Amino acid sequence: MYQFAFERLDVWQDARKLVKEIYIITNRFPNEERFGLTGQIRRSALSVCANLAEGTTRKSYKEQAHFTMIAYGSLIELLNHLILAEDLTFINADELIRLRGMLQPLSVRINNLRNSQMTKLE
Repeated sequence: MYQFAFERLDVWQDARKLVKEIYIITNRFPNEERFGLTGQIRRSALSVCANLAEGTTRKSYKEQAHFTMIAYGSLIELLNHLILAEDLTFINADELIRLRGMLQPLSVRINNLRNSQMTKLE
């Protein structure tokens, strides 16, 4: 079966695993948060994957880097939401630490991808 370019990116594969974990965890959130924090957390996680994928369709490295930066911003937004989820006791401190352990290396990989894209502009 044919694979698109984004499917071959290790960073996209890691973001995909993060989305799955986020969905599992947010399934336990209160029902009244379904359209609140649950939705925000899921959308920001999905945005990381989606922007990494969309960036691979762009012809110029500048455009690719733009979408990679949006993915990074969505990852930081996700971290913000997870911190708030812990403040609201939707997740516990150990879960937040575990999730941060997934986010931190992913943030480095996204930044490395962007730096690589920007280097190709020079």
